[in-house]
Amino acid sequence: MATLEVQLVAADRLVYEGPAKLVRARTLGGELGIMPGHQPLLGILVEGEVRINDDEGVKTAVIDSGFLSVDHDRVTIVADEVDASGMGA
Repeated sequence: MATLEVQLVAADRLVYEGPAKLVRARTLGGELGIMPGHQPLLGILVEGEVRINDDEGVKTAVIDSGFLSVDHDRVTIVADEVDASGMGA
């Protein structure tokens, strides 16, 4: 099964890097779900949860705002502030 390569980056650190089956985040236009094979996309994120589904389950982080980039099954999420307490690390 195809996977996404995901990076979640805060202003001061790399929060998460690894494979995922699904990434969900809230954009200005509403909730967005990214799966392998998704079309290229650049989106503006609003405050809320980012959920990353991987082989171990669901990891969650809360961001203040930021942006999301999707290209060739690579998802990059950049935010100023990230609360990674739900990441299980």
